[in-house]
Amino acid sequence: MSQLIQFEYHRPGKDTTVYEEILVLDRPDVKVLLQENYAGNDVAVGGSVTLQHGAPIVWFIFDGAWHDIGSFHLTDGTLTGWYTNLSKPVVFEQEKWIGNDLFLDLWQPIQGQPIWLDEDEFRSAVETRLIDQATRKRVLNEKALIDLQVSQGEWPPPIVRDIDLQQARALLET
Repeated sequence: MSQLIQFEYHRPGKDTTVYEEILVLDRPDVKVLLQENYAGNDVAVGGSVTLQHGAPIVWFIFDGAWHDIGSFHLTDGTLTGWYTNLSKPVVFEQEKWIGNDLFLDLWQPIQGQPIWLDEDEFRSAVETRLIDQATRKRVLNEKALIDLQVSQGEWPPPIVRDIDLQQARALLET
């Protein structure tokens, strides 16, 4: 039976946002969440829409990882690419999960080259001490590891490519 999760999203210096998502797969190493209707404004990178208002997102939360990954779509369900969000490991509290964003994000479109986003915001957060030096170092190490995997064609991880929107919805029904 699927479980409704209240995902608290914290970004240093910003308000907390709470997303309602459905847990469709719960394994010790990865948890898969389905957010059927993105409530925010359209998101664009380089002039191309990556996520539309009302579109579904499939989120992959890896236990203990300093990132999570979303499969982004248009409202018709068309996959546009993968969004890797660098963050502290998610804290799981029953139906409430807490994510702490660390600014840097990797956008990997289905067509085209991956691009790191929000590097200026990350630098500013370090300069204003919203992010301490130990966390800065950990984030930059995570970025370097992901860059290596991208260069080897190994990012995102296989499960992210294997569980598409249709499969996430099918898991919801089981």
